[in-house]
Amino acid sequence: MTDPVCIQLDLQHNDRQVIQVRQCWSPTSRRLSFQLPVWTPGSYTVRDHVQHLHSLGLLSGTNPVAVKRTGPSAWSADLPDLTPLTLTYCLEARDLTVRTCYVDSSFASLCMAAVAMHVDDQRWHPHHLQVLAPEPWNVHVPLERGTDGWLASDFDALVDSPLHAGEFDLEGFEVEGHRHDLLLIGTPPGGWPDQLSSDVASVCSGVCRLMGTAPPAGDRYQLVIQMLEQGYGGLEHDHSAVLQFNWQALAKPDGRRQLLQLVGHEYLHQWNVRRLRPVEYRPYDYARPVVSEGLWFAEGITSYFDLATTLIAGFSDRSTFLKDLGQELSRVLMTPGRSLQSLSDSAKEAWVKLYKATPASRDSQVSYYGLGAATAFCLDVRLRQADSSLAEVLRELWFSHGPQGRGYSRQHIHAALDGHTPALAAELTTWLDQPASLPLKAVVADLGLRLDSVPTDRPHHGLTLKDEQGQVLVKRVASDGPGADSALVPGDELLAVNGYRLRRAADLALLLQSRSAACITYVRRGRLAETHLNPDKGVDHWLLDWDPGANADQRALRDRWFQIL
Repeated sequence: MTDPVCIQLDLQHNDRQVIQVRQCWSPTSRRLSFQLPVWTPGSYTVRDHVQHLHSLGLLSGTNPVAVKRTGPSAWSADLPDLTPLTLTYCLEARDLTVRTCYVDSSFASLCMAAVAMHVDDQRWHPHHLQVLAPEPWNVHVPLERGTDGWLASDFDALVDSPLHAGEFDLEGFEVEGHRHDLLLIGTPPGGWPDQLSSDVASVCSGVCRLMGTAPPAGDRYQLVIQMLEQGYGGLEHDHSAVLQFNWQALAKPDGRRQLLQLVGHEYLHQWNVRRLRPVEYRPYDYARPVVSEGLWFAEGITSYFDLATTLIAGFSDRSTFLKDLGQELSRVLMTPGRSLQSLSDSAKEAWVKLYKATPASRDSQVSYYGLGAATAFCLDVRLRQADSSLAEVLRELWFSHGPQGRGYSRQHIHAALDGHTPALAAELTTWLDQPASLPLKAVVADLGLRLDSVPTDRPHHGLTLKDEQGQVLVKRVASDGPGADSALVPGDELLAVNGYRLRRAADLALLLQSRSAACITYVRRGRLAETHLNPDKGVDHWLLDWDPGANADQRALRDRWFQIL
């Protein structure tokens, strides 16, 4: 049996927010190469985890070995022999997100892709994890327990297993006969919602019904919810998901439902993207960005169905589902970049655009999450018209590719659609490759619904402003708004409107209330200038609602669509 790679994490210097790492293994070659992953699977941008690393050293037995840096995150060494090696280094852990590392005196949250070193000839060898934690902390990792730590089948399994440590306990819940663990970190001011674990179990069971299988993770699944003052998001793993939510959102009327939908989203990823994976990510390449248009399917399909998870679980009704879907469609329609960037390009450019967005980004790009969800909606309705459903197609792709570990491509999605309605594959090609090609209004009408624009109740100027140190600064100028016609640009300081001093960004609407052309006094690069702004009514959002004139065929199709499963 191959000796495992042993990796030991020392969290006892938590007051300094530093992790000490010790990695030991027996080399198979005198030429050694190793690297720290440059990205975290599930978060498709280069994060350069190495920026937090220092004090790296390598020993062959007890003798130091010189290492050569071959890249920002990679090293090599020529070994004198095959004596067992010990690699040590320190990591600063000060970034509390689901894809990075954080340690303080109260708890630790580690994304192992930002911790463990990938040794070229050891990737598919077993890895043994040990953790030195301060008393009285408990350590939680979704790996098999060993006698003195945790066991991972290979490097991929290790870095796919987030680590949490602190003074908190696991709550158990059951999904389709399988034991899962719920780890709650932080407490909202009003306390955690009553019956949260049973609600989570209901949502997870609904996802299993959607996919037509028991959870692929079996009895080893760990759901982590970090409740913070600010934050929202999640990261999926084969046997875990780490969620961040904020107590301000939880306190709102829709907060509980939104938290459960986030749970449903990450739980569905257990199938879609973790095991049913785009072909470009089989296996992962941790050293570089890997472009794949399949991200629209991985995230867009999941984002569409997560809105329905609370409906499937019985925590919402049809009107609430329409409200949630309408908000998603509205965000897409309110993004000017959908006219410039296709859905396929949105996915392929994720590495350099989505995760590195600026205030102006929405004018030239669109999220493959939102547009992908809108595309999933259109696919679902078209399939319903052919007496099928998107859920059925997703299940077929799962059974043909997921359990076998086969990566899928556009051709596989087309083939799946061809089995239900051949014309839809060609239509999907247009939706993927042509910007602003999605027939949202027509599809909505097919369901006997309406998608109406709601005008703004204030003069629309197309500017996003911010108050900064007593100045009113332009943060964004919408490409299709009045501000763009006035030649204002981000960074301009607005001083006055029609001779009235502008001291707060919130006052601009008041000074433009006449909706007539206004003289704007501004400063750019230290010089005063003037321009004219012509506000209009604008669109505040889009509303998805029932059409009282829907005919019998439309209502029947709508009823079938609402079945979701």
